[in-house]
Amino acid sequence: MYIKERFEQISNYLKLHKKATVEELAELLYVSPATIRRDLSEMQTLGIVARTHGGVLYIEDNEETSIFVRLDKNAREKDGTALIAAHHIPAFQTTFIDNSSTCFALAKKLDLKHKTVVTNGLQLALTLSQQEDIDIIMPGGEVKFNTSAVSGSLACNSLLMFKPDLMLCSCAAIDDNGVYEYSMDSCQVKRTALMQCKKKVLLVDRTKFHKSSAYRTCTLSEFDAIYTNADDAMVEKLRKSGLTVYNSAK
Repeated sequence: MYIKERFEQISNYLKLHKKATVEELAELLYVSPATIRRDLSEMQTLGIVARTHGGVLYIEDNEETSIFVRLDKNAREKDGTALIAAHHIPAFQTTFIDNSSTCFALAKKLDLKHKTVVTNGLQLALTLSQQEDIDIIMPGGEVKFNTSAVSGSLACNSLLMFKPDLMLCSCAAIDDNGVYEYSMDSCQVKRTALMQCKKKVLLVDRTKFHKSSAYRTCTLSEFDAIYTNADDAMVEKLRKSGLTVYNSAK
C-alpha cells in the first residue's frame, strides 16, 4: 500500500472515531506499528492530526481536500504571505528564524548578507549555507523523525545564549486567544525565542485563521507585527484589538 493510500485510510478512520492507537491503525492497515508511527509523524507535520502518547487525535477543522492538493495550495498561500512580509520587515542585524515553511519562503526573499541568522530549521540552514557572507548559527538539540528541526531542552538552553534583534516565526494555527503548535517541542523552542528576541513578528497565511491546536505558544499581543495574506475582513478584529497587521505589500 502506498503512503498516500495509508494517509487517506488513516484520515477516514479518524473522521469516524476521532482518535486511535498506533496498534489499532497497524491492524487496520496490515502494516507494522513502526510504519504507522512514521506516517503519523508526517501527518502531524502536515497539520492533519495531533499526536498523543501511544496514539493520535483527528484535527476537526482539517480540510477535506486531498493531502497533496492541499500541500500545493498552501505553498502558494505561504509564498504570498512571505511576499507581503518582505516589504515590511524592520531593520535588523541578527535574527532568529524558525523552521516553518512560511519563514523559509521569506528567507529566500531577504538579503541576509553580512547578517547573523540563528535557526532551528535544518533545511533553512543548509539553504543559507550555499550563500556567502551569512553567519548561520544552529542551536544544539534533538532532531526527531521527519521534523527537519532541532528541538528539545538542549535547543532551548542553547537559544538562551543569544539575543537576536528580530524573531521571524509562523504557527500551526491562530485564533483570537493566540498562536498554536501541533507539538510541545516546537512550542517550547518558539517560547524561548520569544523571550530572547527584541522584536517579534508573526507570518501566518489565511488558511490557519480561526483554528486551534493542542499547544498554545503565546498570545497575539506578544508580537510587534503580524504579516498575512488574509483579507481585511479576516483581520479586522485583530486591528481593532490594537494589533499591527500587514496584509498587503503596500
